[in-house]
Amino acid sequence: MTMVDYRLDEHVALVTMNSGENRFNPEFLDSLHGVLDAIENETDATTLVVHSAHEKIWSNGIDLEWLAPVIQQNDLATVKKFFYQLNTVFRRLVTYPLVTIAAISGHAFAGGAIFSCAFDFRLMRSDRGFMCLPEVDLGMPFLPGMNALLRKAIPESVLWEMQLTGARLTADMCKTHNIVQQAHPRERLLDEALQFAKLQNKRRPVVAYLRKQLNLPVLHAIDVDDVEFIEAGRFHIG
Repeated sequence: MTMVDYRLDEHVALVTMNSGENRFNPEFLDSLHGVLDAIENETDATTLVVHSAHEKIWSNGIDLEWLAPVIQQNDLATVKKFFYQLNTVFRRLVTYPLVTIAAISGHAFAGGAIFSCAFDFRLMRSDRGFMCLPEVDLGMPFLPGMNALLRKAIPESVLWEMQLTGARLTADMCKTHNIVQQAHPRERLLDEALQFAKLQNKRRPVVAYLRKQLNLPVLHAIDVDDVEFIEAGRFHIG
């Protein structure tokens, strides 16, 4: 089983993250990027759905067990390369020529929550799982591009509370604040996500143009502001 794979269901490309907690490290990001390449270049899919094989977790974000030692060793070249790689995936998602849907089938923590905000629509499991930004407790900064992605999906007042307190939001709370469009029990989530996805059979060129225009603030933050942040090399945890 690969870390990330996909199958087609009519015009929907259903991507499954199979890497446990689906933490971001170079190997996982390479696998995800390869699947996005395959779907775009080898299929006629018009809608993308991403879910997790883990029973409780959609994605727990950056793999700190991998990244923390690299930072402690002051290996700035590797750290910079990783954040540019992460941004390549974020950028790819917000400019992808398919309508994108995150089927959040469990916890979406830290970078996992940010990742979910790169999608056009979010459906979330209602019976278990939280969306949370615990960076305030981890002592980790948000890159400008990360903040731009979060602002795309989360109302400003809610985002302030999440970032400054590390508050955990349930699916129902996320739906109240329009962070997610739908909330369903686990046994229904994927079927509902696929049903929603099958209604979004739009032409790729139009979708690509609209998504790029809608995400211009995110692209500027990634392409301009993040470069200055990453090149400064002031990475820390704790």
